[in-house]
Amino acid sequence: MILNHRPYAGWREGLTVKNVIDENKFTWPKLVVKVNNQLVWPEDYGNVVLKEDDDLQVIHLLGGG
Repeated sequence: MILNHRPYAGWREGLTVKNVIDENKFTWPKLVVKVNNQLVWPEDYGNVVLKEDDDLQVIHLLGGG
């Protein structure tokens, strides 16, 4: 699996988006998550099971003024 353009060594059967977010301590309140370039909504993080060849992107959403 690829996480943010780097190989992710922690992939295992049954791994979910929520597991990856928790294990990597992504705590920013606003995240944009994509699996294979498809948007994943926060309410689905625990339901999306990742495959070994998936490309996961977890992006911190920033704003400014």
